[in-house]
This record gives sequence, structure tokens and C-alpha cells, in this order.
Amino acid sequence: MYDWVLILEWVKFAVRWLHVITAIAWIGSSFYFIALDLGLHRDRKLASGADGEEWQVHGGGFYHIQKYLVAPANMPDDLVWFKWESYATWLSGFAMLFLVYYIGGEIFLIDPEVLDIPVWVGALISMASLGFGWVVYDQICKRLVTANQTLVMLLLFAVLVGMALFYANVFSGRAALLHLGAFTASIMSGNVFFTIIPNQKVVTADLVAGRTPDPKYGKIAKQRSTHNNYLTLPVIFLMLSNHYPMAFASELNWLIATLVFLMGVTIRHFFNTMHARKGHPHWALGLTAVIFVAIIWLSSPRAYEWREDEAAIPAGALRYAEAEGFDEVHQIVMGRCAMCHAAEPSFGTFQWPPKGVMLETAADIAIHAEEIYLQAGITHAMPPANLSYMEEAERAAIVRWVRAARGMELADAG
Repeated sequence: MYDWVLILEWVKFAVRWLHVITAIAWIGSSFYFIALDLGLHRDRKLASGADGEEWQVHGGGFYHIQKYLVAPANMPDDLVWFKWESYATWLSGFAMLFLVYYIGGEIFLIDPEVLDIPVWVGALISMASLGFGWVVYDQICKRLVTANQTLVMLLLFAVLVGMALFYANVFSGRAALLHLGAFTASIMSGNVFFTIIPNQKVVTADLVAGRTPDPKYGKIAKQRSTHNNYLTLPVIFLMLSNHYPMAFASELNWLIATLVFLMGVTIRHFFNTMHARKGHPHWALGLTAVIFVAIIWLSSPRAYEWREDEAAIPAGALRYAEAEGFDEVHQIVMGRCAMCHAAEPSFGTFQWPPKGVMLETAADIAIHAEEIYLQAGITHAMPPANLSYMEEAERAAIVRWVRAARGMELADAG
């Protein structure tokens, strides 16, 4: 029988691969159309009645692109819609959230030192917060659709800061930043699903019926699309942050996340200004560098503290500590892994335990049993390049121990 851990890891890999592919497609088309819209020549009186045009060259051919401010006089026969990239990105992202942070909640979602709650409560808070984010953001946009859009962005920024603080006081540091990214991405995908596409369908229906479309629908869709443009880069940073403890493990991770959103604005301002042929505001790139230096300064290598070996073992991991072979594996891990996976790593140049995983106590080892099994038992991923010289007999001991723990679970279930 094939090992279920490997099956689950391949499922995660496949879903993550899908998520990255669809995100590339969505972000790529979003960046392209924003750059196209900003770069259109609108000072030309076009016979077609279009608002602007641009000539582009790519892949050995020339493209002549025109944009209509509201809609063309007649409905095109072969209209292409850009929506599935967004939908597939959100759905695959939520699947990853479920696979990693809900199923693996005891390891990745909940940190008892932050807030000691059951995993299922954390999962409910997670899902509710994503819906909450869309409702609040949507109401801000609807109530201030004719207001200064800078005010709208400032209110959105205040919401993001509040959510950063909320997540940092509910979830583990790793989950906090990831959830802030998911919160923001849900707003972006909600813009496409609930506003941009429905508005475009209204305009399309008017064309088919021979009516003149109302320009307000295009303006509203443009507002939401612009917001997505400024939120994209911070979302990418937050999604990548779970691999880097210096970002998520700092006690000021919420402030780091806040500054990342400001960097997203300054970077996009530079490129949007350049694409609009209004110059190259290098001050924006300089400000980005200053903000990034501030982020580095705020990250703290002291975010981890030593715990006593007698720390309580969560009920879900107790069988691993009680399984045959645990004492032997405890010694193996302490000798081969703990020099890196420690509050203060003693090997190489590590300032933080890799990926925030500490293996200094019995509780640590029991909690991360399946990860140890995958990384050092049935594969040779850890230790990296086998720098601590883990022997095959030691890997076999890890495999026997985890499978013994699983056997206990099956016996209890029977």
C-alpha cells in the first residue's frame, strides 16, 4: 500500500503548481492590461470611434490595439473574457489553505503561545475573515465610488493594518502573514467575480439589445481593476513569506506586512507612471529601498525562545511520543537536526530555525513527526546534503517509529 503521506504531499505539490500557474496567468494579464491602458494614445481622432490605440510588437509580429471607452457600436462575434485566471487562482489558493493550514493546523495554523484555540475554531475564523474582508472592502468602494480614490485606498490600507494586527494575535506568525495574503487575494478575486465581470456582462447585454451602455459600469470596473494592480505585489510577498522566518517570526510581523503594502504602492507607482509616459519617478524606487531596509531592521532573530523539554505535548501528537522507538528518534534528531532547528541555531549562518521549525524538545519532535518522517525518513531531503551525516539505520528508525505511531492510531480507532 502506498504511503498516504507521499500521496498527500503529491496532492499539495500538484495544487501548489496549479496555483502558481494560474496566478502567473492572472497577474500577467492584469499587469499587461494596466500597462496597455496607461500607454494608449488618446490624442488621436480614430475613425473607429475608439478612445485610444497603441501599436505593439511581440513574437515576430505587430499588433494594433484599440480601446473603446464604453463599448463599440456593435457586439463583436468573438469576444474574449479574462476571468478564469482569477477564479482558478483563488480556488487553488483556498485548496492550499485547506491542505496546509486546516489539515495541518496543529503545526502551521495554531500557536498556543499566541492564542490557544482548537484547530477547527481557527479554521472557522480563517474562513469568516476572508468573507469579512470582501464585505467591508466592497462597502467602502460602493459608498465612496464618486469620492477621491486616494481616500478609498487609505481606508483600505487601514483595514489591512487592522487585519494584520488581528491575524498576528490569533494565528502563528507563519499563518498570520499567509492569511493576510489570502485576505487581500480574496478581495482581488472578489473584484473580478462580483464586480468587474458582472459589469462587463451588463454592457455586453446592452450591446446585444441595441441599447447604449451606461459608462458608469466601466468606471466602476476600472476602479476595482486599479486596486487589484496595487495589491498584487504585496500578495506575492505574503504568499512567499511562509518560507522565510525573518519575515513571519518577528514580533513585529504585522508591521512588516504593513510596510510591504506600502512597497507595493511605490513599485507600482513607478511602473504605472512609466507606462503612462509621464516620466520615471526614481524617487519611488528609492523610497521602496528605504522601506525594505526598514523591514530588514524590524525583523528580529530573537523571535524564538528556548522551551523546556517537559513542554506539554498536544493531544493530537501524543501517540508519536508514546510510540515504540521515540526515545531513539529523540536522540537521532537532537544529534542530526537540532543544531539548525533551534531557537539559536549553532550551525552555519542561520539566525532562525529553517522555516520556523524547532526540534529541541520532545514536544517539538512529536508535533513535527510526519514532517521528520517525510524529510529525513523516506526521503533524503534533510539534513541538506546530509551535512550532519545521518545514517541509513537512523532513517530507518524514524520510519519504524512513525509507522508504529500510526499503528497505535489504527488500533485505537478499531
